[in-house]
Amino acid sequence: MTDDRRTVFSGVSAIAPNGSTTKQFWDSTLNGVSGIRPVDTFDISGYPVSLAGQVPDFTAGDLVEGRLMVQTDRWTQLGLVAADRALEDAGVDPAALDEYDMSVVTASSSGGNEFGQREIQKLWGKGPRFVGPYQSIAWFYAATTGQISIRHGMKGACGVLVGEQAGGLDALAQARRSLRDDAAMAVTGGTDAPLGPYALACHASAELLTTRRDPVRAYQPFGAEADGYVAGEGGAVFIVEREDLWRARDGERGYGELAGYAATFDPRPGTGREPGLRRAITLALADARVSPFDVDVVFADALGVPEADRAEAEAISAVFGAYGVPVTAPKCLVGRLHAGGAPLDVAMALLSIRDSVVPGTPGLGELAPGCTLDIVRETRETPVRTALVLARGFEGFNAATVIRSV
Repeated sequence: MTDDRRTVFSGVSAIAPNGSTTKQFWDSTLNGVSGIRPVDTFDISGYPVSLAGQVPDFTAGDLVEGRLMVQTDRWTQLGLVAADRALEDAGVDPAALDEYDMSVVTASSSGGNEFGQREIQKLWGKGPRFVGPYQSIAWFYAATTGQISIRHGMKGACGVLVGEQAGGLDALAQARRSLRDDAAMAVTGGTDAPLGPYALACHASAELLTTRRDPVRAYQPFGAEADGYVAGEGGAVFIVEREDLWRARDGERGYGELAGYAATFDPRPGTGREPGLRRAITLALADARVSPFDVDVVFADALGVPEADRAEAEAISAVFGAYGVPVTAPKCLVGRLHAGGAPLDVAMALLSIRDSVVPGTPGLGELAPGCTLDIVRETRETPVRTALVLARGFEGFNAATVIRSV
């Protein structure tokens, strides 16, 4: 592949619990402002958890037209708004492009669970005649991809990747493939909204959520006090373009390049095979043609579960050496956003490159034994040219992406 076909991020839009616009989110993150707070959208009293990362100032009805509101779940509404903002940020007018040159590839995790719960309640409370016709599509994993493509007339290769947290990076890689094939531009990334009564009950059943009630110290990735993660909603959507076409169109406002990617699956315990996350890291670096010494920061998956954190720390240290690279997990400020989490980390990597700054992991106490990492605790001003973003999904999915300056 020649250099002029590299994949460039030309538009970024983030929606998160500590900021519903990219600027608000980034300012809050750099200042250590948390968006984790007690759940207040439904009665949480019967749940073992009390906290979540909720986007407080996102009123979908003010941002999404009425006909789409009745067709979509909050997860898709977040994606629609983020896609509109990303297109504006990139300066791309879909109407000016060939409809078959534009692709949409997003990530999904639990789908439109809140919409589905409402319709199931109608079924059991009133009967099948009261279930709306959009139940058949609003919950579906591909709903966000479909609604974005319809809204903007994008008829190129479209798809959805389902891999929980790792799916957010898988979607970016699939978008890169579409650009390498024949697309000129792609909308990609992911959002999630798993905070309805049924969805949160499903997450709680896995017993991986923290039961702490202090928002500041609830989510402690790599910490000695870690006992689980905080669920959250939001994510990020991007516009990616082939570099030759981007330079011909604009060529000045690019955030960075999707330089490398790899995905692996954890081997069966006892096989003696190399851990899956470590292989993903080494393969992604090889795909980007960079060495571990070239990486300026790692945005960690940071589950907040002791065993998982230790395994991730071991994988990072095996590649970079103990304390060999700055590692950060700003998701402690917003929660784990599932399909939206890794895209939000990618947004932070791109903004770190733009602003020469690395956001910190505030509120973290003593590191857990075995976590030999150089954790960035407070915002650190430093040149960032190459960032590595890691993501893991439940049941063994691993993904790694290298983001580089253009």
